[in-house]
Amino acid sequence: QVQLVESGGGLVQAGGSLRLSCAASGRTFSSYLMAWFRQAPGKEREFVAVISGSGNNRNYAESVKGRFTISRDNAKNTVYLQMNSLKPEDTAVYYCAVQGSLGGQYDYWGQGTQVTVSS
Repeated sequence: QVQLVESGGGLVQAGGSLRLSCAASGRTFSSYLMAWFRQAPGKEREFVAVISGSGNNRNYAESVKGRFTISRDNAKNTVYLQMNSLKPEDTAVYYCAVQGSLGGQYDYWGQGTQVTVSS
C-alpha cells in the first residue's frame, strides 16, 4: 500500500525558512512527477511546485518563484520543498502528491503538514 508521509512543518517568523520532506513507501516513484500543493484556511488547494522523475525539470507557482526550491532523492523515494523568505501568506497546510502513472493524475497524497508564518 502506498503511503506518503510529510514532515518539517511548523511555526516560523516572516523571512524565515523551513524544509518540508515527503517520504513515499509502497512503490518506487523515480519515473513519476512529485509535487507540492497547499491549502490555506477558507481557500481552495493550490499548486506550489512540481519536479520531474529525473529531477531535471521543475515548475513553480508564480507566488513562490525565487523563494521555494523543490528537489527529490530517488534513492530515498523522497521529495523536498525548501522554503525561504517565508511570508504570512504562505501559511497553509502543505501536501505532497505523486503521479500514479506516466501522464496520469496525482493519485497519491500525503496527510499534510501545517506551515504557519507569523508577521
